[in-house]
Amino acid sequence: MNAIRPDQIWTSSLNDMDVVQRGFDRSKPVRFYDTTLRDGEQSTGVSFSANDKFEIAVKLAELGIGRIESGFPRVSDEDTQAVRRILDANLSSEIWGFARCVQGDIDAHLELGTRYTLVEITTSDMKMKAFGFTREKVKNSVVNSVKYAKDKGIERVNFFAVDSTRSDLGYLREIYTAAIEAGADEISVVDTIGACAPETVEYLVGEVRSWVGKDIPIHWHGHNDFGLATAAAIAAVRGGADWIQGTINGMGERAGNADICEVALALQFLYKVPVELDLSKAREVSDIVQKHGKYTVDSWKPVSGKYLFTRESGGVASQFHMPSAIEPYSSEILQADRRVALGKKSGLANIKIKLEELGIEAPAEKHAAILEKVKHIGTSEKRLVSDDEFRAMVASA
Repeated sequence: MNAIRPDQIWTSSLNDMDVVQRGFDRSKPVRFYDTTLRDGEQSTGVSFSANDKFEIAVKLAELGIGRIESGFPRVSDEDTQAVRRILDANLSSEIWGFARCVQGDIDAHLELGTRYTLVEITTSDMKMKAFGFTREKVKNSVVNSVKYAKDKGIERVNFFAVDSTRSDLGYLREIYTAAIEAGADEISVVDTIGACAPETVEYLVGEVRSWVGKDIPIHWHGHNDFGLATAAAIAAVRGGADWIQGTINGMGERAGNADICEVALALQFLYKVPVELDLSKAREVSDIVQKHGKYTVDSWKPVSGKYLFTRESGGVASQFHMPSAIEPYSSEILQADRRVALGKKSGLANIKIKLEELGIEAPAEKHAAILEKVKHIGTSEKRLVSDDEFRAMVASA
């Protein structure tokens, strides 16, 4: 893991105010539970093969992910193969299984040798109604499933309360208590449809912490339907969450899950909270997930966007020599390249920097004419000028 130097961070000094920094436990790092291979694959139109999942799992371990959710073997033979291969790889991350509160789901993991399993069922009246469940049935399913998993040799069980954030709090407390008494080692607070404001998340996680005590690890699992998944995850940490569940690139149903790398970046550099993640590997992992998922993230996306450290604007390019003037943190943290692009918004600074970057020369008096050609293509064709096109422009100037 690359050591990060203070001179690589250029955030606002206002972040140091007590109102911003108070409330966080910095005595231990926040850890991450990745669900890209299960919840991430639930992104509409995405399908990972067993080999895809294995390759992604290897990269997740290199990233420093504490726990990888290997998948749901009852979905298909392909998923069963993926879970088996990931378990057999002896990765540095703990490999966790996903199961409903159904004996057959737990058996599928037992057959594969899964040692750690998350078990889930809804706890909100709204979703219970949709499934035809009653509160009594849900409670019995939780108790029976947790006991069954523990009795059959699952070493650690995490009870995952689906739609926690829209559950009656009295009933939610009853269910968490019953799960722990049945043998659950840890619990997840779950914002299944991204329905909570960050302040609500902090309050709810704090309440749950008061119910379960300090020795039961609490996970936060949030979705991004209001574009607040990263903020909500940070609020969960302030509320007392030990683990953040999420995905690479924020994949997931609807608007997706919390993006693990975004959360790690913000916790570490805005809130000074230690994290267990190697951000220098973040873009590499993002790329392989995009490749296997056959999609591309927005070029301006935090952490993983293609053009995150690429400058087209002439006014910004004129400050390119001083990264702290135009970026909040160094590109070195993410092992990303800094460069300028050539297009409609470029200026003479872009021309000078691009010439130096490509190791070619053009007299200063010709820079304006070259820029005019660049702007013409950028405006008329609504795109960037390639390096080869720029070389041809310089040659013909």
